[in-house]
Amino acid sequence: MSAKPFLDTNIIVYAFSTNDPRSRKAVALIEGGGVISVQVLNEFVHVLRSKQGRDWPEIIEALDVLRILLDAPTPLTDELHAGAVNIARRHNFSIYDSLIVAAAQHTGCAVLYSEDLQHNQRLDQLTIRNPFVE
Repeated sequence: MSAKPFLDTNIIVYAFSTNDPRSRKAVALIEGGGVISVQVLNEFVHVLRSKQGRDWPEIIEALDVLRILLDAPTPLTDELHAGAVNIARRHNFSIYDSLIVAAAQHTGCAVLYSEDLQHNQRLDQLTIRNPFVE
């Protein structure tokens, strides 16, 4: 198991948000190191561009920071997708949440930090934690 946690998109977004009480905790998690996937990067860019109206230079700068502080992103593969389909079927999660769980399991993380899933839920060797309720 990896000592580094897997960070869901919402953690990354909060770290780069202004005037959000969750930002400080999210920044601390990123500064502590962790694992993300290409899906997280894609969702992050989408939120910053479409929902927050950030310009491209600011987005590129944020991506550069993530590449410095976090491990190389886990790629989306057919194997990962197949695992996510099984997770979605077994646990009734959305395919997108299942892809996050599958990536965290694939990289051997013991903890997945996410605000979107049930706090302290265990899926095999993976524990989901909402860092904003701890």
